[in-house]
Amino acid sequence: MRTEALFPSADGVASSRLTVATIVVTRPAGREHALVEALRRAGHEAVHIPLVAIETLGDEPVDVGAYDWVVLTSAVGARELRRRMRGTPGHVAVIGNATARAYGAVDLVAPVSTQEGLLSVLPADPGRVLFAGAEGARRLLPDALGADVVALYRTVPLVPAEWPRADLVVLASASAARAYAALGRVIPAVSIGPLTTRAAVESRIAVLAEAATPDVDGLVAAVRQALGTS
Repeated sequence: MRTEALFPSADGVASSRLTVATIVVTRPAGREHALVEALRRAGHEAVHIPLVAIETLGDEPVDVGAYDWVVLTSAVGARELRRRMRGTPGHVAVIGNATARAYGAVDLVAPVSTQEGLLSVLPADPGRVLFAGAEGARRLLPDALGADVVALYRTVPLVPAEWPRADLVVLASASAARAYAALGRVIPAVSIGPLTTRAAVESRIAVLAEAATPDVDGLVAAVRQALGTS
């Protein structure tokens, strides 16, 4: 059952809002459970509709022993590198606590969860660097650091057969934002971070709130903000 209060529209004008809502979680299959359960504990109806799939790009070993720094920008990339890596790099730098947890012990976590944020705290002369991430990832860090690049996975957009009646969509990546935009839906969204928000806004998706931290707790707090219940 939906409990109505005030629901802020995309232009900031208060209209009807929901304290209990139907929320679409768009994360890839197998990566949705923690967020779905957290939203349900908060009293919402959470529906999982994956909008992207993850495809890994091979099983060949990745030798990291000659690198002074390895740079990782996602939990998927961290897990894939752990699976395939040989040797031990000098240091590991990551974007986001979820990426750090997926890899294990790291040396540096970006204070702001963007490539710009990580670049701002890396040494000016980092030595030899390996950037390990998604196929087609932004080139800011690799270009600025003169890094070698290895693509470990790709994201593939999905088109769901059905779409539920819902109040809010959770977008946890720029690729999910673009896949959602391609569906032509008008349900507003919450975003996991700045790059996802940018992709959503460029695709004319109404973003009501952005997570302060790129994790489950940050997304649940963003949902509360979007619904006007925080």
